[in-house]
Amino acid sequence: MIERIVIIDRVDPVSFYGVNNSNITLIRNLFPKLRMAARGSVIKVIGEDAETAAFEKAVKELEDYCVKYNSLNEDVILSVVKGEHPQELKRDDVIIYGVNGKPIQGRTPNQQLLVETFAKNDLTFALGPAGTGKTYVAIALAVRALKNKEVRKIILSRPAVEAGEKLGFLPGDMKDKIDPYLQPLYDALEDMIPAVKLKEYMETNVIQIAPLAFMRGRTLNDAVIVLDEAQNTTTHQIKMFLTRLGMNAKMIVTGDATQIDLPRSTTSGLIQALRVLRNVKGIGRVEFGKKDIVRHALVQRIVEAYEQWDKEGHPAADDAVAADGKERG
Repeated sequence: MIERIVIIDRVDPVSFYGVNNSNITLIRNLFPKLRMAARGSVIKVIGEDAETAAFEKAVKELEDYCVKYNSLNEDVILSVVKGEHPQELKRDDVIIYGVNGKPIQGRTPNQQLLVETFAKNDLTFALGPAGTGKTYVAIALAVRALKNKEVRKIILSRPAVEAGEKLGFLPGDMKDKIDPYLQPLYDALEDMIPAVKLKEYMETNVIQIAPLAFMRGRTLNDAVIVLDEAQNTTTHQIKMFLTRLGMNAKMIVTGDATQIDLPRSTTSGLIQALRVLRNVKGIGRVEFGKKDIVRHALVQRIVEAYEQWDKEGHPAADDAVAADGKERG
């Protein structure tokens, strides 16, 4: 009799063990000759050498499956323990499988084009209105590269520019004040990486989420770097960011030129960068439109209504308020 220790450190134990430990209970029943204890990412088994070796082989195959699909079920467990290969979920358009095995894929032609453009270029601009999925797809591509060990880290950034609110009025320390600006990035990651694994990645800086100002002075190697809401960068900020690109690294810059929250006297760094870099080789560009909006159907109608309002030459809200104030004065 020997004791063998099997470590499953590439997956969230909750996903691997199943609801109410249903998966590990099934595995235990399929190896009745072994005594087994599982805690966290460590599984200890005691039994004959051949039996424990077969157990370890099966668990590692199941871990590989769980890493790929973020889920594990009874049919897969039975297939692996029997020595069969579980049926692959072959879908060419899937980027990754998110939490609970949810397939994340390019849902529109332009989202699929972003996937292809990212593969061909080290710097990609993804431009378009809210709700087109440009940020979500960009983060999915970054997570896929990390899972496939093409890079060692993911760096997500946003300029901390107020959209009507002021940082100073938010409660807490600097991190507490900045986190609300970065929350959309957290939301996307939580869809794609199980909570325990995501926490581990964040604590070990495998995944870093930081305001744009924190990028200064760094050279970003072996990473996928995503800059979100780039329309709110200044010309100096975006130049600083783009020149952080290191060896074996890729960048995706997302933005919407119709949602600039900078002061009127400040030029958007994204607008300038698109002009300056338009003829530079190795840079991809994907432009999303209203047809790519994948949020609630009402979002597309809202975007169209605002576009029509602007075409009709109505003054911006701030200008209208200022004019109204002058008239009343």
